[in-house]
Amino acid sequence: MKTCCFIGHRKVEETPELLERLRKTIKELICKNDVDTFLFGSKSQFDELCLKITKLLKCVHPEIKLIYYRSHFQHISAEYENYLLKIYDNTLMPKGIENSGRASYVERNQKMIDASNFCVFYYDENYTPSLEKQTKSGTTVAYQYAVKKKKTIINLFNKKD
Repeated sequence: MKTCCFIGHRKVEETPELLERLRKTIKELICKNDVDTFLFGSKSQFDELCLKITKLLKCVHPEIKLIYYRSHFQHISAEYENYLLKIYDNTLMPKGIENSGRASYVERNQKMIDASNFCVFYYDENYTPSLEKQTKSGTTVAYQYAVKKKKTIINLFNKKD
């Protein structure tokens, strides 16, 4: 079977069209591309939308797995783990990012990309982060990494049906 990760900008324009494109994309990944594992990060509106749609499709396709990749907290309490396992089928913090500090999100995203056959992005090449010292968004860095790794990329930003 195959794996897919979701990565997108912190803020997205949530439209009925985007939600339908996302639903169709995930359904096609499951039904036509044999994807059975979906990887999620956190901290973005796009992640939340992907989780919402994937959880709905899991009702029809109970065989799929939803995995939360943490960027912090190598060791978590049983209480926090139980909370996460009500949402996801599993949670993990990839090896090698425990001491990454601010770069932990970037490194976590790279681990998700490495583990995936497909990468679903919400990537706008004209997006600029609001932080003054940051010149590239984390999504830009992740997108460029996925291109470099020759991953199959599905970009839902402004994609027409």
